[in-house]
Amino acid sequence: MSQPFRTTITDGIAELVIQRPPVNALDDAGWHALADEIARIGRLPEARVILLRAEGRGFCAGVDIKELDAHPDRIVSVNAGNYRSFEAVHRNPLPVIVAVHGFVLGGGIGLAGAADIVVAADDASFGVPEVDRGAMGGGAHLQRLFPVQKVRMMYFTGEPIGAAEAHRLGAVERVVPREQLREAALAIAAKIAAKSGPMIRLAKESLNGIEDGNLEDKYRWEQGFTLQAYMSKDSAETRRAFVEKRDAQFDGRAGAKA
Repeated sequence: MSQPFRTTITDGIAELVIQRPPVNALDDAGWHALADEIARIGRLPEARVILLRAEGRGFCAGVDIKELDAHPDRIVSVNAGNYRSFEAVHRNPLPVIVAVHGFVLGGGIGLAGAADIVVAADDASFGVPEVDRGAMGGGAHLQRLFPVQKVRMMYFTGEPIGAAEAHRLGAVERVVPREQLREAALAIAAKIAAKSGPMIRLAKESLNGIEDGNLEDKYRWEQGFTLQAYMSKDSAETRRAFVEKRDAQFDGRAGAKA
């Protein structure tokens, strides 16, 4: 089975492109493979910076809900794959630039929130629809991007925010037309790749060390609630409603649009 991404390295820039149509939602195996690849790149002496982007309708729609609806027992492994992928970005010895377009949802938020620099196309939209999918998670990484009250508004309502607002709030370095996204991200990557490799690696480790709190511990806390959520009938109903493209029903009441 082919990997849901491809990697090239040119002039110190490792470009990793997610490509799993139609919406770049990765399955269990895909998340673990992505984590392995990001970690592998970080060990390569010829790489000085990582550019993570995607092709298709959007950057990443998170986990494959259809897979979890058919195989709910895989939630623990999917959780582990998410954790490992986000950790591989955040704890990578190299700076990681994430270039986003279209929808940035669920696991896409985790990748962006774990990154060092985010560049966005003007059509990018950031959201955490987990509550409407019967899950938890994403808050720790979302809070690395946005202020706490904005995070709670997004989390409780499931409403996304656009690239311009994300830039105003300081989460995004640059907002550019979609056709210019790759070149804008590569320009930043080239500036970093031109620096001393050992100095940049030391800088990354140093900056991670002075962050407030521990991102991975916070996310691990959230994941415990994801497992608890998956044990409820409402969680199963939200996934089934999403797959069947209908409103979820909670105790006889219609829920939010799936």
